[in-house]
This record gives sequence, C-alpha cells and structure tokens, in this order.
Amino acid sequence: MGLKGRHDRAAGCPEAAAADGVAGGGPRMSNAEGAVGAAADHCCGCHGALADWGDSHKCMLDFLESKTVIYVTHQVEFLPDADLILVMKDGRITQAGKYDDIVNTGSNFIELVGAHKEALLEMGKKLASDLKDANENKRTQGTIKDHIQEENVNSQKGKEVYPNGKKRQLVEEEEREKGKVGLSSYFKYLTIAYGGALALLVFLAQITFEVLQISGSYWMTWASSASQSIEARVGSSKHIIVYVSFGIGCAFCVLTRAMLVMKAGYETANKLFYKMHFCIFRAPMSFFDSNPSGRILNRASTDQSAVDVKLPDTMILFVAVVVQLFGIVIVMSLAAWPVFLFFIPIIGICICLQRYYIPSARELARLVGVSKAPVIQHFSETITGSTTIRSFDQNGRFENTCLNLVDNYSRPNLHVVGALDWLGLRLDMLSSVIFSFTLIFLVSIPEGTINPISRNKQLIPLSPIKGTAGLAVTYGLYLNKIQGWAIQKLCNVEIRFISVERIFQYCSIPSEPPLEIESNRPDSFWPSHGKVDIINLQVRYAPHMPLVLRGITCSFHGGRKTGIVGRTGSGKSTLIQTVFRIVEPIGGEIVIDGINISSIGLHDLRSRLSIIPQDPTMFNGSVRSNMDPLEEYTDDQIWEALDKCQIGDEVRKKEGQLDSTVTENGENWSMGQRQLVCLGRVLLKKSKILFLDEATASVDTATDNMIQKTLRQHFSDSTVITIAHRITSVVNSDMVLVLHDGLIEEYDSPTKLLEEKLSAFSKLVAEYSMRWMSFFLLWIKISDYFSDMGFLVLSFVYFLTVNIANCRLNKQHVENPNTH
Repeated sequence: MGLKGRHDRAAGCPEAAAADGVAGGGPRMSNAEGAVGAAADHCCGCHGALADWGDSHKCMLDFLESKTVIYVTHQVEFLPDADLILVMKDGRITQAGKYDDIVNTGSNFIELVGAHKEALLEMGKKLASDLKDANENKRTQGTIKDHIQEENVNSQKGKEVYPNGKKRQLVEEEEREKGKVGLSSYFKYLTIAYGGALALLVFLAQITFEVLQISGSYWMTWASSASQSIEARVGSSKHIIVYVSFGIGCAFCVLTRAMLVMKAGYETANKLFYKMHFCIFRAPMSFFDSNPSGRILNRASTDQSAVDVKLPDTMILFVAVVVQLFGIVIVMSLAAWPVFLFFIPIIGICICLQRYYIPSARELARLVGVSKAPVIQHFSETITGSTTIRSFDQNGRFENTCLNLVDNYSRPNLHVVGALDWLGLRLDMLSSVIFSFTLIFLVSIPEGTINPISRNKQLIPLSPIKGTAGLAVTYGLYLNKIQGWAIQKLCNVEIRFISVERIFQYCSIPSEPPLEIESNRPDSFWPSHGKVDIINLQVRYAPHMPLVLRGITCSFHGGRKTGIVGRTGSGKSTLIQTVFRIVEPIGGEIVIDGINISSIGLHDLRSRLSIIPQDPTMFNGSVRSNMDPLEEYTDDQIWEALDKCQIGDEVRKKEGQLDSTVTENGENWSMGQRQLVCLGRVLLKKSKILFLDEATASVDTATDNMIQKTLRQHFSDSTVITIAHRITSVVNSDMVLVLHDGLIEEYDSPTKLLEEKLSAFSKLVAEYSMRWMSFFLLWIKISDYFSDMGFLVLSFVYFLTVNIANCRLNKQHVENPNTH
C-alpha cells in the first residue's frame, strides 16, 4: 500500500503468488496481508503466501490511518467514520460535508439510507417474531448441534493438511515433451484427413512430377544432336512437341499437388482445431484453474497458426526435396556413377550433423512455445488492470516485467534461428566441396568411362550418350544443394511438429463426465421436492491440493430457505460448485430428491438447477439472446420475467427493446442491471432449486431488497440456498449454515443460533449491528420521513441487547475462560 493506490470492486490479481499480488512488488508483504485479513483467507484457506489468489473497515481505520482514502461505496454503514461525504446524483455532487452535517440538509442522502432502514426493519420483525416463538418452545438439547460437533471431531481426526507433506500451487508449470517427436504424432497428423488418402495422392503427384521432369531433361539430351556432324534422332517439331508435353504434364502435376496439399492441410487443421476446442470446452474447471488463459490462448493461436499455415508448406517442401533427391540419385547412377564415391561419405557427414543439431533445435522450439504463454498472459492482465496499474504508479514495473518476458521468449527464439544458420552454413560448405570434386572428376575422367562406345566407334543405342556429362554436371549441382535442403527440411518438419504435438496434448485433456447417461436419466419433473442431502462430502480442487470441504453432512429440506455464511475460504462457494459438479468430490455424495447426482449426466443435472452468481455475466448479443440463449420462450414470457425483476421499463426505453445491443461482458449495462438480467433468467427457468452465490454483493441495498422481495414472491415453494455477505439477506432464512475451514460449525434456525450468545452466527450479527449502531441516531432524526416507528424501536432495542450481551459475555470469557 504505497502513497498512491486503488482498490477496485472487481479485484484484479495477476497470475502470480499471492505475495506478489498483495505486495505489488514491494517489501511489506506481512503488513499488507495482515491489514486485509489475507493471511487467513488465501485460496482454499491453506496456502499462505504461496496461494494463487478481510476486514476492509479495519484496514481503512488502522493501516491506512495516515493515508488519504477515497472510498466509493453503496454500503453506507461505513459513512459515520468518514471525514467528508460527497453525495452524487446524475453526475453532480448534491451534498457535501460530515456525516452529521448532511443529515438535515436535504433528502438525497435520506433516500440512500432509506433502503437500509427498510432492510433492518424487516430483519427486526423477523428476529422479534422468532425470539417470541423461541421463548415459548425451548431448544431441545443435543440435536443438530451435537451431530455437527461429532461430525467435526470425526473430520478433524482425518484432517489432511497437504498430500505428501508438500505445499504446491494450484497453477503448475507448463509441461513440455522431452525427446524426439514420436512417429505416432506423424501418423495421426497424416491420417486425420480422409484416413491419409490425400497424403498418399500428394506423394504420388510429386513422384509423377519428378519422373516427368527427369524424362524431359533426358529427352532433350537423347533427341538433340551431340555435334553438327551427327544427325539428330528426331525432327525439330517432334522434339519440341514431346518436350512441351512433358512440361504440360509437370504443370498439371504441380497444380494437382497444390490442390491436394491445400485440401489436406485445411481439413487436417480444421479437425485439429475443432477437436482441441471441443476438449477445452469439455475440460473440468480444474484444468482452467491450473492453466492460465495465456497458456490456452498460445495453443489456440500460435500453435494453431503454425498448423494452418506453416506446417503444410514445410511438409510438401520436405516431400518434394526427398523425391527430387532420389530422382537425382537415379540420374547420377546412370550418368556418372563414380561420383557416388564422393557422395556417400558426405551423406554420412550430413546425417551426423543432423543428429547433432536436431535435439537442441527441438528442445529450443519447445522452449519457444512454453515461453510465449507468459507474454500473452501478461498482456491480457495488463490491459484488464490498466486502471489499477496507473493508480499505483506501477507502469515502470509492469513495463520491465513485459520486457523481461519478451526477452525470455526471444532468447530461445534467437538460438533457434542461430542453430538453423549453423547447420545451413556447414551443409553449404559440404555442398560446395562436393560440387567442386564432382566437376573436376567429370572433366578429367576418360571419355569412355561415362559414354560407352561400341567397337566401331558408334554410340550404343538407349545408353547414356555423349553430352551426358553435361546432364550429370547439371544434376550434380542440384545434388549438392538438395542434400543440404533435405537435411534442413527434415529438421524443419520436426520443429514444426512441436506445434502439432502441443495441440495433441490439449486434444487428450481429461473430459468432464458425460452430459447425458441414457441408462439413468431422471424424470422430466425431477426434482419435484427440492430436498438436498449432503453426506460426508470431501472436496479438493486438485490431487496435490489440500481438502477444501472435509467431510460435511447436512440436509437442505425442500421448499426451505437456507443461508450459508462463513469467512472467505471456508468452502461456501465450493459447496455450490460441487452441487453443480463443476468440482467433483473425492468422497461422499450429494443426493437430490433420492437421486445421487454423480449417477446422472451433467446436462440433466445442471439444466434442473438455477444460480445467480456474484459476478453477473452478459454475453455479446441482444437482450433476448441473453435472457433466452436457447430460444425456448416467447417474447411475452421474456417481458413478463423482465417486469417481475423490475427492469422491463429500462429495456423498453432502449431503441431495440429486446433486440437492443449488449456488448462484451455487458459493459454497456450497469452492474445492478446485469444482476437483474441474471434474475430474469432464473425467473424464466423457474427451477425447484435456486442458489445465490453472494448475488447481491455488488449491488446497492435497494436493489438487494428488490431481489430478495422478488425471490420470496416467486420462489416461495422452491429450495433457495443463499451465500450472502449481508446479514439481512440471511436472517430471513429458515436455516443458517455456518462453515469454517471446510467444516460445519453451526447449522440451525437463526433464532436458535442467536440464543447461543457465543455462537459464531451471533458474533456475525453482533459485528454487523455494531456497524449500524450509529445509524439508529440517523433513523430517529429522520423518523418523520418513515413509518413503522414501533418496529424501529424494537429493532434498536434488540440489536442493542445483543451487542451488550455479547460484549459482556466475550469479556467475561476472556478474563475467565472457565466461566460458563
């Protein structure tokens, strides 16, 4: 926390250890962590400073006491501690001053706190009614609490801190293959399109081209006169027509080869693309947790581009060079076979150079692929968090980090190019030496060695004739280049195949369970009651990670409203993810209306459940496509859902109404509007079981109240399980589940939990009410603006009683722990 800083509503954490994310490159890690309670609330609650990624009130008043803090918030309970309050409306500051000063200066501020007053009055009514019922019916001893304590003891006995006693991060280093590319990779690539038929046709077209080309050259040598004194074997017209025919045949073969290569390359790249993306989309969430987005984008962009563009060209060049090399060898064996006395040792030297070069080049190419992913990831994070970076004046640090990552990528890339030039230089030197020896040899050998002559000094028909030495020299020139090219293209093919190898890795990602299991599909009306039974549930995010949920057992009865509370990292969201099978449990089971959810398909499960997440998601498209992406409902039903969540009028004001534009991530809609659209989806679906994962954490209290009212009205007969940071959203529940460190700490009705003054839930309510104590003074001052003063006083008395009782009991317990 430096002289400058900013804390966004949507926190941005770079892909790094938590120590780097909190300290921001600075040394004060322990102080910063302690100020926000991060030390206890790291990912999974177990990783400490090595986690991948509090009490903000304490952070602002204590740790940032000497700093200038500008706090933009809709949680007005923090305002009494502010030195200056600015009330804004329609882009203007309508009120300014201290908390006490602006209470009586106008109505804008009163409008803001009115929603909070309504929420607390509702909570006061609920608690007062529950307390009255609780006094008439005393709590029965040893029921749920004893069962929970027993479960916690049993779970603690089997508590597992770290598998193998090692701390490991959720994001692992990117794996890369070792050694040469396997033949199976080549075979799979060549046979993806039409079973390899196109690859075979390309090979045949290249052979035909080479045969026609050599035949044309041989025809020119055979049909031309060796000298003026010797008559040509054929006439000029026939000579030209045959040669042109060979040329046309070669052109047709080149055209055929190009079309086949284009078709084979397109089909192969297309199928690899769809297979890789299908495997990525069907991958479990643990894959995305352990692989940063830059790593995935690198495979889908750089490697896929190499397969689309570079690999087909490299493959066909290699095939062409190899076929041409064999053609030249055949011509040379007929025209000047003694030349191979020089070529055979040189070929052996070339092979030795290739074997010396390719292992290093191959590993360098793999390093290039691995080192590019962090560059992409850093660019993505920098663009997303540009505002925060500038606020903290961290431009220089991020620029240096970017340059270092680019250097890490450029370093192996430079060595790849340098190693290729190293090989090319030596091959060219060998080629020049061979060509020199070949030329000297062909010029210096006796005439009859290459051109056999009969006893009567006449040339033997259909044998290499005079002038074949020129043909041998011409092809010898090609031979010294072709053998170098063949080695280079062979190395290039293996280097390019690193991209295919990396794509094949993502084509073999373990998939989620099947979407549908035909032999075990639930009825169309399942779940009919909405009862959820959780039995000894154990969950971890990865095999090397510690347990997040450590054997919890509870039941959510059908049609009941259950609130789940606990500190960050206690396992609240993990529990919901497990119900949706986003994370698969390693032990225990979840049963919904008598069906074990692990025995049915994911589509059958998730399509019957609904959730409103903390971060509302809207996709690029229209309002209609966001409300009904599967086009299952009519426009009237969509309008009805929008009106129920009180956003219908806002949509009608827009030019396209249901067809009005939604940009990427819904950026042209406010956070509250996005949350209401998510509520509209749920209202359309009307599932029997609804989950709210801190659904109102990013909206103001008025929107929160409206959402809660809508849910109570339209989901009165559904099972609603709520994770909330506002006590007002949980107190109205039928049951409250308190989680701590992956275990059930408490599970009972809110009233019974509040009777236990030392219960965790009582402490949460007391902590929340302490923040609101100063607001009761405000309520008294503005009581003329509101009704229901009886409930106001009742709420005040109740909260005051709870606070005083808890403070006294906690003080007494600290002074004398043995006191009951």
